[in-house]
Amino acid sequence: MAAAPRTWCERLPRRGLGAAPLGNLYAPLNDGDAVDLLAAATESPSAFLDTAPYYGHGLSERRIGAFLRAHPDRRPMISTKVGRRLEPCRDPPDHGFARPDPFKPVFDYSAQGVRTALEQSLHRLGRRSVDLLLLHDIGRKTHGLEHSQTMALVERGAWPALLELRAEGLTRGIGIGVNECEVVLECLDRGLIPDVVLLAGRHTLMDRGAERSGLLDRCEGLGIPLIAAAPFNSGLLAGGDRFNYMAAPPQILAAAGRLAQICAGAGVPLAAAALQFPLRNPAIASVVAGARTAAELSQQTAWLAHPIPEDLWNALEAVRRDLTT
Repeated sequence: MAAAPRTWCERLPRRGLGAAPLGNLYAPLNDGDAVDLLAAATESPSAFLDTAPYYGHGLSERRIGAFLRAHPDRRPMISTKVGRRLEPCRDPPDHGFARPDPFKPVFDYSAQGVRTALEQSLHRLGRRSVDLLLLHDIGRKTHGLEHSQTMALVERGAWPALLELRAEGLTRGIGIGVNECEVVLECLDRGLIPDVVLLAGRHTLMDRGAERSGLLDRCEGLGIPLIAAAPFNSGLLAGGDRFNYMAAPPQILAAAGRLAQICAGAGVPLAAAALQFPLRNPAIASVVAGARTAAELSQQTAWLAHPIPEDLWNALEAVRRDLTT
């Protein structure tokens, strides 16, 4: 008797590499370090890379594709995203990516735009298909007054195209990749049911938006696994000074300092608690964090395995009640 097909909850590796740093997020990454990082990230048979055309305007995907062409024995799970096309541009805006490739990203949630974006990604990645294809950066905070128009286009254009691409075998699964909880709930209300949701920075030690909004419970009830991306909230919880892609304000820095002090008292790095925290919720199937070097990736492996006593989680939860995010 044939085995039943695995659900996405079972397919997703517990941990993945967020590939925005391969697109020179905030600072250039030299090609040698990029190769070393990808070599370390793809050693495991359960390797998982999450990328997007937006990351370095194609640079992240291009680096992944070049590495995989040179190492055909490496077969990581790959997720990429649609919702932006890349157009050639001599002087591209950087969008926070240092020295991006010479393209400008253009929002396009039409059916043809989704197909074009995937064709471009497959060319850069050197792949015939991807494992996961995520609808990227929809939401009211992203699109402002254009939100309603954007969602109407998603409903009649992008989403039917995603379903077709999955049926055609160009992707194994489809989903939503955002940092806004409300738009995922809106999609569910509209009957746009993803295989997977990737949510960045909204179920962390500093931000419990996914809990407050009811998204975790809703997805768990529907059997939709969540990938918790950006568990360090843009680096703040791993010793950096950015929070959700911007310089952290004083009150956020102070709150992170309180968390770090409590963790230090228990002999636990704050980053270890931050990386493990999302996986404590049954709705979360995988955690995806960015890294710039193989050494950083190795450090994350150690953080993920670091023992954390239950009373520390209780102490951190008490601090969380005082946070305003």
